[in-house]
Formats: sequence, structure tokens, C-alpha cells
Amino acid sequence: MASDQDLVVETVREILHGHEPFVLTAERSWDEGLWAALADAGLTGVGLPEEAGGSGGELADAVAVVRTLAAGAGAVPVAEQLLVAGPALVAADLDLPSPDEPLTVAFEGTVAAEPSDDGDGPGRFVLTGTATDVPWAGVARHVAVLATPPAGIEGAVLAVVDASGLTASRAVNLAGEPRGSLVLDGVGVPGALLDPARAAQLRARYALARAVQISAALQQVLAWTVQYAGERVQFGRPLGKFQAIQMELAQMAGEVTATAALVDAAVQALGRGEETLPLAAAAAKVRAGEAVERVAKLAHQVHGAIGFTQEHRLHHLTRRCWSWRDEAGSELTWSRTLGAALVAAGPDDVWPAFTAVV
Repeated sequence: MASDQDLVVETVREILHGHEPFVLTAERSWDEGLWAALADAGLTGVGLPEEAGGSGGELADAVAVVRTLAAGAGAVPVAEQLLVAGPALVAADLDLPSPDEPLTVAFEGTVAAEPSDDGDGPGRFVLTGTATDVPWAGVARHVAVLATPPAGIEGAVLAVVDASGLTASRAVNLAGEPRGSLVLDGVGVPGALLDPARAAQLRARYALARAVQISAALQQVLAWTVQYAGERVQFGRPLGKFQAIQMELAQMAGEVTATAALVDAAVQALGRGEETLPLAAAAAKVRAGEAVERVAKLAHQVHGAIGFTQEHRLHHLTRRCWSWRDEAGSELTWSRTLGAALVAAGPDDVWPAFTAVV
């Protein structure tokens, strides 16, 4: 008997079947039809509590939706909405925008928050500055902004901004996904103060969301490459019969499996609400980034020239993986986080601290 999660995954796959991936352009920067179909099915609110306006369900359900869309190269901001911005707003007791409208995050740039004096009461801030590298800028209707708090206060301010009146600069990642900037010139918005630990958890969520997407995409890349090696005949036999190709497929499988293991461990840490989430997410993001380099290279090597053409499906995922690798913190950024935590643990607690992460 199929579980609820299996049914969710099957529904997403059926919707994806009617929305083949395409090369993103300035004229068509996202798959609006795919988003509408997902929203109609209630899938853009999975994992968010019904009392807040979501569709209900568990974290695992939301992760399953994100994984399935990542493997299908879905050009929609679901990872940002279901795994980062949505849960963050709910946890901060801020109103969750309608899940039918795209919601994204803005964690980079120089945005400062000051208490509002407009007489609307507490919980209002004025944001000033520029948010950079905003995923789906110009597409998302609402943005969860992480801003610098007023002087003398540690942590961050989480605010939700209606982006419909803001102009987004035109910038994209290697896959063509929008990554523009938003200028916030004295915008009054609802917000909440986050202590340093909660702010770190939120950044870790973003890194984990990208690691989840990378892991799912790499699993699909491996599956396609194994299939191609079994079908493509060279010198009278399938590529998969050559020992050199078998070794490359084995290397790819090892990278994909190791990445999936660390990503799953981080997702479980998130589900349990553990304080080790930033370190678990750091380990997952670092491992996922390293796997991208090896898996994408070997996949294109096995496919040959056909894998680089726009007509072939492979580049839709490898270009996304190369892009996601550098977003939400690179391997260097998160390796430093891991290293600092292990050093802080002291010589007697290094191994326990390390094993707590993985």
C-alpha cells in the first residue's frame, strides 16, 4: 500500500510529465504553468501547517516534493518556499503569505532594519539597503529578508516583504535561474528579531535546501548515465561493458551515495530540531558541492558531445548543480564553519563532535 509520501511524489511526477524542462531566458525566466499546477494540487504548501494557511504534512513530505522537482529540473521556487522561507516565517510567528504565491529568501547583501515609528505597534521594521543574489528575484511575490538588526542587538531581523512593487535587477545563475538584486528604500514591513542561534539555523536551512536539490539531481544524473552506457553501442558493444566506463560509473555511484547519506542525516537533524543542524547542514553542503565536480564531469564524459547540446536533457541538471554548488555558501564557507566548531570542541571532544554531525 502506497504511503502518503509516495502519493505526493507520484503526483509531482505526473505534473512534471506535462511540463518538460526548457532553457530559461529573459522572456521566460520560470515555469509559471508548472507552478500553477503545483499550487492547484496544494503542493506549494506541503509541510506548512494548515492553521497558518499551508497544506499540512511533515518535513519529509516537503523534502520529497523538493527532491522530485529538483530531479525533474522544475524551474519554480519551491525549495525556497517549503524548506526555508515558509517554515522560518511560521516559526517567527509572522503571517505566512498564501502558498499559491511564490515566496523566496534574501539572505545576502546589506539590508539594515530599524524599528518602525509609523504608529502601527511593535513587530514593524523599516528596511533599507540592497538584497543581492535573491533566488527568483522578479518572480517571487514575497521575500523573506534576513536583515542586520538595530545597533546594539545581536542576531538578525527576519522580515517578509511584498516584492510586487520592487524592481529586480536582471541577473541569473549558470542555469538561467533568476538571481537578481532588490533595492529596499525605507520599506516598512512586519518582522521579528532572531537571536544568533536562530539566525544560524535559518542560514543552515538554506544550505540544506540546496544540498537536497543537488543530491536529488545527481541521483538522476547517475541514473541517466547508467542508462545511456547500457544503450550506447561503441565498437560493437555497449559502453557499459568497457571496464573504464564501469569504473567511472562506480565512482559516480560512490559520490552520489555519500552525498545522499549526509543530506539524509541533516534532514533528520532538522526534523528533530537538533542544535547540531548548522554543522549537519554544513557537512551535507560541503559533500554535495564536492560531488558535483566529480559526478557532472564523469556524466558528460560518458555521454560525450551529445550531453552538452541544448536538445539533450543532461545539461538541465548539471548546470543547475554547478549553480547550486556556489549558492547558500560554498564548500569553503561551510568547511570553515565545520572547522571552527571542531576546534572549539577541544582535543577531548573532537571525535564526539565530529560523529554528532554525521
